Amino acid sequence: MDALAAQLEAVSDWITLHITMWVLVGTGILLTVRTGFVQLRRLPDMFRQVAGSRSGAQGGISSFQAFTISLAARVGIGNVFGVAAALILGGPGAIFWMWVVALVGMATAFFEATLAQMFKVRHTDGSFRGGPAYYMARGMRSRSLGVAFAGLTIFTCGFSIIMVQSNAVAGVIGPDSPLHLPPSAAAAVLVGLSALVILGGVRRVARVTEWMAPIMALVYVVMAVVIVALHITQLPGIMVTIISSAFGPAPFAGGMTGGIIAALTNGTRRGLFSNEAGQGTAPFAAATATVAHPVQQGLIQSLGVFVDTIIVCTATAFIILVSGIYSPALVQAGTLTPKAAGTLTSDAVAATLGNWTAVPMAIVIFVLAFSSIIAAATYSEVSMTFISERPEWRWLPRLVSVVSTGLGALASLTVVWNTVDITMAVMTLTNLVALIWLARWGVGALRDWDAQRAAGRVAPLFSGVGNPYLPGDLPGDVWTGERTHLAEADSTADDGVPAATPASSQPAASTGADA
Repeated sequence: MDALAAQLEAVSDWITLHITMWVLVGTGILLTVRTGFVQLRRLPDMFRQVAGSRSGAQGGISSFQAFTISLAARVGIGNVFGVAAALILGGPGAIFWMWVVALVGMATAFFEATLAQMFKVRHTDGSFRGGPAYYMARGMRSRSLGVAFAGLTIFTCGFSIIMVQSNAVAGVIGPDSPLHLPPSAAAAVLVGLSALVILGGVRRVARVTEWMAPIMALVYVVMAVVIVALHITQLPGIMVTIISSAFGPAPFAGGMTGGIIAALTNGTRRGLFSNEAGQGTAPFAAATATVAHPVQQGLIQSLGVFVDTIIVCTATAFIILVSGIYSPALVQAGTLTPKAAGTLTSDAVAATLGNWTAVPMAIVIFVLAFSSIIAAATYSEVSMTFISERPEWRWLPRLVSVVSTGLGALASLTVVWNTVDITMAVMTLTNLVALIWLARWGVGALRDWDAQRAAGRVAPLFSGVGNPYLPGDLPGDVWTGERTHLAEADSTADDGVPAATPASSQPAASTGADA
């Protein structure tokens, strides 16, 4: 088993260093330029869209619920254990490269969410379905590529990612935790909880993640703010360390070859695992939202990358770096090994705030990882729906996800960690090809949004038929509503909320009438 793990790790390192890293960042830069730096110029809009995104679903899944499903998958073990692993394997400089991946990844996330909305379809249960498999089949006109991506998603999300997350959850409720549960009991608890949510389908997942993910992320960030405030004088030095380590030529034990390469590789890999920008999983959640314009969800999902990495991952890094229990010297001496990543963040919190934090941290980690489990199960189910519309097939990924939760709680996941890195890399590369291929559609939707905002419309509406900004008409009947004249700006109430638009001018997807 150790030999297999070593071989998989070598393959994962090679793919990341020679392919994924360059294609991921390169695509992000390309899409950033093509959108005129949408992640910067539209950042205020992102916060405004989230603030008003809980309404307007008309009985479907709201924009905010879709955002929290993807946020639940993003904000999880990657933010706690992944950052610790990046620091151990790549040094403080890995955090800088996580930032880079996130900043350019915000543009990538914008495109994949916008395209997911543009090429989504109505499902038999009244909700919407979409994602890379759908925009590959409907936009690139390659159903075979869509099926291949869907199959890869089912394996990666429904099996590998869930096992990784459940193993982490089992660690915080297992024999070495304050609860001291035996492994079998921890597995039983996880299977029971996951079955209650996952077997209920996408709508139940949306209702649970709507409150679970944001609250736990906020609790974690508040805890980090308190720790940083207590060590505020150390922050300038930490920032210097992170940036200098990202470009420093000094060798660093624990990395693949040390120095810049170790920081770059591990920052990219762990950044991708954490924020998922370009991976192609978050668009599955983005497509379920009922919105008036695809760009609305694109902006919201882009903000998810910002929250995940720039806020939550940075908070984790600061906690560890100010705690005093981590240093590159300890890694070089072999005192701090990659195996310590699972407890490094919790130990750092305890070292700064006291041992009383053991239980609160266990709860936070439990909820973050569990929310990621149910979100990953959702992605797996939507992928199966793409392959077959028969209702009975939807139960297969649900059952596999529940079983994987139990297996992950009992298994040693060295092999699974390396396997998920490889399958995620393949998913990412496939999705990035589709994003580049379909970039003109995303750019057209953004130009349509920008034009309507410039004309004074507070809440832009969208039609995929006869739209002068698009390279053609969108397939299907989701976005076939009549497009209103841009010169007619929305009237706005005193509180800044747009007045209701007449039903005749609403696009089909925004009314929810057919859902």
